Amino acid sequence: MPDDDLTTLDPNEAEELTLLEEELEVERALLELRGFRHSDLWIFGTMAASATLSLVAAFVLSYDAVTLAANPAAALSCNINAVLNCGAVGLSWQASLFGFPNAFLGLITEPVVLTIAVAALAGVRFPRWFMFTAQVVYLLGLAFAVWLFSQSMWVIGAVCPWCLVITVSTSLVFLTLLHFNVREDNLYLPARAQARVTGWVRNDYDLYAGIVWVGILLGLVVMKYGERLLG
Repeated sequence: MPDDDLTTLDPNEAEELTLLEEELEVERALLELRGFRHSDLWIFGTMAASATLSLVAAFVLSYDAVTLAANPAAALSCNINAVLNCGAVGLSWQASLFGFPNAFLGLITEPVVLTIAVAALAGVRFPRWFMFTAQVVYLLGLAFAVWLFSQSMWVIGAVCPWCLVITVSTSLVFLTLLHFNVREDNLYLPARAQARVTGWVRNDYDLYAGIVWVGILLGLVVMKYGERLLG
């Protein structure tokens, strides 16, 4: 409805009409998220693959943590050189921030993520509040992974290859979860904000952001350590 017509309406009616138009704008934007990249198969397939990769890394790191607890001088399979060294990272206090190996958290959380992904692929629809909560929890998980990455890079001075795998896979799970929640309007955003972020996803900005983010992580490692990564 033209803006001039709104002036002839009761203020409450005008406000209701504005809200209705915003909701219709969101609905139109949501209808445009079609195609394979926006399908459950792509979103939850990527999530399942990333969670599986992270779970494998968590298993390896948990095994290494137990090995180091028994013998701090043990030679781990991923002790490649002075820079790529899981042992140096595993013996740091940051590796057991909560009094037990951080990898144990992965053994707890990744099966949950994998279950959600597989269930969604099977057609299960989770409540809006559940997916929003999952997004918040995984945001905290991503923040923790990034903090550990920064500690490894600039405090410990060594890179754990399996830890880097977890950082990347955690980022991918977060992005796929965000993709789904934007598609399904699960983030409790105002109508205009929802339409805007939906447009970003429709234009693949989330995909580009993920590629750039992973590139930044790997680029930081290469820039800091350079040839030392090769021994």
